[in-house]
Amino acid sequence: MRTVIFLLSLFSLTAQAVTLPELQQRFSQQPVLRADFSQQRKISGMNLPLNSGGTLLIAQKKGLWWQQEQPFALTLLLTENRMVQTMAGQPAQVVTVESNPQMFQFNALLSALFQADQQVLAHNFSLDFSDKGQGAWQLILTPKTAPLNRLFRTITLNGQKYLNLININDMQGDETHIRFFNQRTEPAALTDDEQAHFDG
Repeated sequence: MRTVIFLLSLFSLTAQAVTLPELQQRFSQQPVLRADFSQQRKISGMNLPLNSGGTLLIAQKKGLWWQQEQPFALTLLLTENRMVQTMAGQPAQVVTVESNPQMFQFNALLSALFQADQQVLAHNFSLDFSDKGQGAWQLILTPKTAPLNRLFRTITLNGQKYLNLININDMQGDETHIRFFNQRTEPAALTDDEQAHFDG
């Protein structure tokens, strides 16, 4: 679940976003988002942070494809009814809505984040949205429902035209920082290779 949480913010924004309802409208107009990411995890008791990086693809009505390339290959596919995690040399781990309904309740929350669905977000989090000027914005999510409020202190999203940074502070005192760059929304339709990620 921790890996899935890292994904909860992968959506694009326009520079003029000043309110959450405006964000919700603009998210729905982004059928496909591609980006690169770098992730740093600071774990209590460890002197050095853990660093990773790769690429991601979000397609409305299809799901999310997360390809970690460094320090080792790991692929995560998340759709409406299944989650598939694959590591090099190991069998794929598949979770379905039937085998883990709680996971897919959380999946519904991820979809709400991608769409900036204010009603769903407000049910699960206290929201602190602020316009930072010149198109920059920040959204601080403070969990108020279980199990999120037992896992995380805050999830902070920062961006401008796109989401650029996620900072996650958990209840164990660990921190995760995910930076997104090289965001692309064209072509607006999936390529054949991209479609194959979801059809496989």
